[in-house]
Amino acid sequence: MRTFWNINRTLSTLSQWEPNCWIQITCPSETDEKYLLEDLKVPDYFIDDIRDKDERSRYDYDDGWTLIILRIPYVKEVRSRTPHTTVPLGIVLKGDICITICNYETNMMIDFVSYQQKRNIGFTDAVDLTFRLFLSSAVWYLKRLKQINTLIEEAKKKLDHKISNDDLIGLLRLQDSLTYFITSIRGNETLLSKLKFKLPVDEIDADLIEDVTIEMNQARETANIYSNILDTTMQTYASVINNNMSAVMRTMTSISIVLMFPTLIASLFGMNLINGMEHVWWGFPVALALSLFVSVASLYVFRRKSWI
Repeated sequence: MRTFWNINRTLSTLSQWEPNCWIQITCPSETDEKYLLEDLKVPDYFIDDIRDKDERSRYDYDDGWTLIILRIPYVKEVRSRTPHTTVPLGIVLKGDICITICNYETNMMIDFVSYQQKRNIGFTDAVDLTFRLFLSSAVWYLKRLKQINTLIEEAKKKLDHKISNDDLIGLLRLQDSLTYFITSIRGNETLLSKLKFKLPVDEIDADLIEDVTIEMNQARETANIYSNILDTTMQTYASVINNNMSAVMRTMTSISIVLMFPTLIASLFGMNLINGMEHVWWGFPVALALSLFVSVASLYVFRRKSWI
């Protein structure tokens, strides 16, 4: 889907491209890619790099064209091992051409457009648009981190009552999401520090970069905190599981020992040997009483030691 935005004073749609407008392309079709390659003459490998979902945050320059790849948060609507992940957002600049390309429809970009329309200010230039996308990505990282923290707390409440494999697997998936977030935020921070010297930055942009840096630092620190909490939580539940397993094994072993004594006595008296009680009526009651006495005594000892 291709949308042309007028960014002067306000954010409004245009029917076709005009100089210094913003071209937003989401989930590009073959027609959109043909428009980029043939009409705008965008380098083809720019589009290929943006299409790669694992492409890192970076800056590239080729024959007047500038490529900026920003990692932004994304939530998969379909069931996945890592529902919270990150995807590349490409920003392509050259003269009066400003293009953003994303192969995924994200809530961040929808909210970004809506928020800028409410501001009713627009953007001063393409550089201002670029750094505001950085700011929006940092804010959305914080939003997604709050959602992940909520999921962690819900899983912990369930595990406090009953430890289940599904809840533990859910925590592991959230740990994967936090790893993706931390890696992407660090990459965005490194990219931001490079763009300070690569793009024409004025005083207004410098203030905006400072705000972006603060938000990025907060997002990274928050992600690290949640990751450490999740690591500690997983280790704690692993210790609880091992402790429960040890208690079960101790109980089962104690019961086996208690049952072993009657078996041993019965085996001794059941041997085909002369023991002096083969022809007396009280032989069997004595063996039975002895087995019962030994079992009760061993059970009493194990109970005193809290083994059962």
